[in-house]
Order: sequence, then structure tokens, then C-alpha cells
Amino acid sequence: MHLKKSITITVIIFIMAIGSWELYWRSQGYLPNIEDDKALWAVQRALVERASKNDIVLFGSSRVLFDFQLDAFEKETGIRPIQLATAGASPLPGFRDLVEKTTFNGTVILGVTPGLFFSTTYPMASPWNRIQSRVNYFYDRTYAQRINNILSIPLQSNFAFLRADDEEWSDDLNLKSLISRIKIGNRTNNQIPPFYRFSDIDLDRNVKMSDKTEKDTAFANTIIKVWGYFGSTSPPPDKESTMAFFMEDVERFTARGGNLILVRCPSSGGVRVGENMAFPRSDFWDDLISKTNVKSYHFEDYEQLKHFECPEWSHLSAKDAMFYTRELCKIMKNDGALFNLNRN
Repeated sequence: MHLKKSITITVIIFIMAIGSWELYWRSQGYLPNIEDDKALWAVQRALVERASKNDIVLFGSSRVLFDFQLDAFEKETGIRPIQLATAGASPLPGFRDLVEKTTFNGTVILGVTPGLFFSTTYPMASPWNRIQSRVNYFYDRTYAQRINNILSIPLQSNFAFLRADDEEWSDDLNLKSLISRIKIGNRTNNQIPPFYRFSDIDLDRNVKMSDKTEKDTAFANTIIKVWGYFGSTSPPPDKESTMAFFMEDVERFTARGGNLILVRCPSSGGVRVGENMAFPRSDFWDDLISKTNVKSYHFEDYEQLKHFECPEWSHLSAKDAMFYTRELCKIMKNDGALFNLNRN
């Protein structure tokens, strides 16, 4: 009898503690959201194993995540792409994995964000390791890890305090992230400014910018400060090695009948000014296109795409991303770039 009473009291205290912790973080503006972690990426990567020539795979960094809306893409083309872009990452290791480890010869749309695409081929550098670690996880994951991911989805979808992905967001709510945000005295270090999550994600990794980012200028400015930090601390580009690495995979992929499309997504404000200075179009994008000789689409070349104002200078709002996706799909279809649309 005493044991039953003790268990009941323990359960009640546990529920109250969890409930209080959850309510506290919700009061701070946090809401439940699925984590864009290695496990979620691996689920989408597995789809490539059985993809056909009619399928489309997306590679790139966060601009491909935000700017390509899968619903709009599917409605316009009849094909729902497999989303394998990764925030803050070079697309090169992911594309190399597809070329070397699969026989896929459908369409790959690869986003070129100059600061990440031309950044490095050094394995331990963050833009490289960020995506390579996901590739490695896909091959090394155990059945226990797969089951754990499946079971975690309902919890992630309902509890805000569980947010803790592997993208090093500074506003995660795990113990490590919370401790790292504690300021002691006047101690200073070269840390990234507070980097708040500004997107919502679905199970198939369809990402949309949050309403808060679009409507709250002060909040958007916190993200802009992060872009400024990255711009001031990033090493110079390594165009020679990144181009050489990429060209090997372009040649192998196109030789087996693969259809590669390169896309330069919109940016604006100070980010665009910085990109123009550090990565002049003629020296980087134009040179890349001349060497690869594949279909390519730069937002500045189309009247309907070149006037976007990104709320935080680097990604499109949810509404603009829908429009961008629809219009770009129309452009690519009219240009014959998407030549396997027999699902319509």
C-alpha cells in the first residue's frame, strides 16, 4: 500500500515538473517543432536508394531548404523532390555520396550559395563536416537509432522543451546549450551572436520561414547579426579545390545520364553586398557555369525573381518562397531543363 502511494506521488511530481518546464519555455516563445537532425536527413537520403530517373533530388545549403517549397514544386511539376539540402553546409560531400554510392541518374537541383559552395574541401571544416557527418550517419545508423527517431517524432511535435537538433543552434533547450549561454562576470570570447531558430519544418524536410522572422524586424535583425559574424570570421574561399572536386562528380553524373541543374537563390541587403564583394559573379558563378556546361538559373537573370527582399537578407519568406518555387519551375519547364515530367 505504501509502495503504491509512493509511486503515485512520484508520478504526480514528475508530471507537474515536466508540465511546469514545458509551460515555462512556451511562455518564453518556444513552440514544439521537429528537429532537422541527422536522423531526419537520413530518412530522406534512404529514398534515393529506390529513386528512378523520373525523380528529383535537392542539394545545397539553407537557401534551398527555405526557398524550394515542396508542395508548390509538386503542384507545378507533378514530382515531389527529395530534400537533402543542409543548413550551413557545402553541397559537395552530399553530391559526391550520391554519385559514388548510388546509381541514381535522374535530376539533381543543386543550390550554389557562394560562401559555402566555394568555402573548402577540408574534412574538418564546419561547412564540410556538417553534411559529411549526416552522410556517415546514414550508413552507420543502427536499427535502435531508426526506432528511436520514429518514437521521438510524436514527442518533438508536442513538447517545446525537447528542441535539441545537431545544427548547433544557440537556442536549443538541452543542458549543454543552456549552460553554454550562461555569462560569468566580464568573461568574453569569440562566440557567435545568439542564433535563434527562424523556421518550421515538416517530416519530409520541407522548411518555411517563421512568421515571426517576417513580421518582427527586431527578431530578423538578430539573424542578420549572425550573418555579419560569419562574414567577418570566414576564411577566404578555396575556389580551386572546390571547383576541381565538384567537376569530377559533374562529369561522372552527367556521363551516366544524370541531369544536373545549378541554381543561385536570392539574397538581399547587406548579405548581397558582401557576396558581390567577396564572390564577384564573373569570377565565381559565371566561371562555374562555363566549366560545368549544365542548365543554370541565377535569380538576377529573371525579372520576376530579382526583386525579392529577404527579411533577414538571406532567405525568402514563406509566401515569397512559394512564388519563387512556382516561377522557377515554370522557367525550368519552358527551358526543357526538367525533361522527365511523365508523372503529370
